[in-house]
Amino acid sequence: MAQHQSARYTRRTRLSIATAGILAVTAGAWAITHGNSHAATAPVKQAVSVDVATVVSRNIVDWQDYSGRLQAINRIDIRPQVSGVLSGVHFRDGSLVKKGDLLFTIDQRPYIAAVDSAEAKLASTMAQSAYASAEFTRAKALIADNAISRKEFEQKQNDANAASAAVLAAKAALRIAKLNLAYTQIRAPIDGRVSRAEVTLGNLVTANESYPLTTLVSSSQIYASFDVSESVFLHYVDMGKAKSSSELPVFMGLADETGYPRRGALSSVDNHLNPSSGTIRVRAIFDNSDGRLIPGLYARIRLGGDQPHPAVLIEESAVGTDQDKRFVYVVGNDNKVNYRQVHLGSVQGDLTIVTQGLKTGERIVVNGLQRIHSGAVITPHQVLMDPPSHSSSS
Repeated sequence: MAQHQSARYTRRTRLSIATAGILAVTAGAWAITHGNSHAATAPVKQAVSVDVATVVSRNIVDWQDYSGRLQAINRIDIRPQVSGVLSGVHFRDGSLVKKGDLLFTIDQRPYIAAVDSAEAKLASTMAQSAYASAEFTRAKALIADNAISRKEFEQKQNDANAASAAVLAAKAALRIAKLNLAYTQIRAPIDGRVSRAEVTLGNLVTANESYPLTTLVSSSQIYASFDVSESVFLHYVDMGKAKSSSELPVFMGLADETGYPRRGALSSVDNHLNPSSGTIRVRAIFDNSDGRLIPGLYARIRLGGDQPHPAVLIEESAVGTDQDKRFVYVVGNDNKVNYRQVHLGSVQGDLTIVTQGLKTGERIVVNGLQRIHSGAVITPHQVLMDPPSHSSSS
């Protein structure tokens, strides 16, 4: 009985082990079958499509941009040269005037009377001089005949000389009186723009007083003053080295103007460098035929180098920032991108100069930098580097 139960137990154990083996094999086969099916249907990662352009190479002029202020070439304080009551103001505040235009009139009546008095004095001295001259002529005839004494002769001679001197003094006094009368009409000494009248009608003005009646600034031409760095001064502007530094291209634009539409010429360079800022003051001169340029206005200045030279240029959108470094992604022949640090120069219209890091003919990613990384394989979409819209006055 016991042997029969043991045999039955042994058969059940063998059957369980066989069943477990079959289930294990079946499960493995299912896993392999379904796993391969999943692997076969997994999507393959596509290469990123980005815009790629070839760097631009051309001859350029180095341009440096500055901020400056306009200054009048001539600025004159209009002051009275004679005293009197202001009887006329003959301009509108801020108007353009021509040389010789009447600006102010001072009451002329006292000065007209002074001229009349000086003329009368001159007439009197001339009459006295004529009489003294006639007496001296008679004295010369009488002395020849010993009809008068030597002392009397010399007295007549002295009276004639004194009368002639009195005439000269009277003529000088008349000229001064007429000059003072002319000073009662204050005229513009140059062409320009006049300020407001600081003194109104009826006020007493004093000759050479401390405050001006108005100010007048020249308007046909104007200065633009700006500060350049020591390196720019030594390389481009130094009047002692440059053969024709006054011919360096310089352009200007006002705050409301597009680009740099006004061309000028370098006029002067200061005689010392500011050690605290490392800059030196430079002045350029510009025509002001339209009268828009007023002293004190903000001006954008663009100064160019003397000779064109070859340079590599790229779009600003192609440049990435890595902390304090600037970089681009260079595309190889195998369409793999590589990180490349670059050094940038000034802006030339829509493009930026690359001073170090790129060569002519290399391709770079110009759009989609955020979607790639160094070593990635891309699908390049070839585009043109944006053509520079820069011109010498833009």
